[in-house]
Amino acid sequence: MPHHNIVCEWLRTIGLGHYGESFLDNGYDELEICKQIGEIDLDAIGVDNPSHRGKLLKSVRMLREKGAAIVYVLINDPKALSSSNEILASDCDTPVTMKELEAVMKRHLEADGIRLTAHPYSTPVSISFNL
Repeated sequence: MPHHNIVCEWLRTIGLGHYGESFLDNGYDELEICKQIGEIDLDAIGVDNPSHRGKLLKSVRMLREKGAAIVYVLINDPKALSSSNEILASDCDTPVTMKELEAVMKRHLEADGIRLTAHPYSTPVSISFNL
């Protein structure tokens, strides 16, 4: 199983890393694709265990609600958020606020030398109108 694929990392954070190869073999190699997973998809992937199915579906719902960025935060700094690894696997008693997420993302972007306002992350838009 590839060790650096974000889907494999996501599966590891929820304790289901052994499904990584099956996810990739079935085309689920990006988190945006994984956000669409439902019961039928789990059948195709080969997730038969009811508790694993439930855990995956809850985690998929969290991906849709919180966004895929939360996975990157947990992979890089699992203790950065108060609810740690379980944030993707269950409904949290302590929801992550946008302010917390923004602070963690800003810290990681700065540490990696990434400026979202500069190319290639931002491109000036030029619009001309012919009236």
